[in-house]
Amino acid sequence: MSDQIIINSFRVMASVGVLDEERTRLQPLVIDATVDVDGEKSGASDNLEDTLNYAALVEAIDAIVQERHHDLLEALADEIARASLNLDARVSRAEVVVTKVRPPIGFDVDSVAVRRSLSR
Repeated sequence: MSDQIIINSFRVMASVGVLDEERTRLQPLVIDATVDVDGEKSGASDNLEDTLNYAALVEAIDAIVQERHHDLLEALADEIARASLNLDARVSRAEVVVTKVRPPIGFDVDSVAVRRSLSR
């Protein structure tokens, strides 16, 4: 049995990008994360210890974003997906979407995003 824990639209300010202005100025990102977990035990027990605590997942994502600069959205998404898999042995798959709001590309684009999916 598999359940999904889904973090929707976690908004953070981060240092990400290759341009000088992106290295010196925090930018808004939106992060979505979905992890597949075995939910059979937690569904029956109604006990937090029998599942992945989604607050711990959000804290892990925030720590990665705040820890250091990433040149590429791909690198940030990969690091978050790997950390999500390693956060709890019950996680079998992690999918992360990192969206850069208002990218500095000189065109009328609301956002750009990268999706990374990893499985055990």
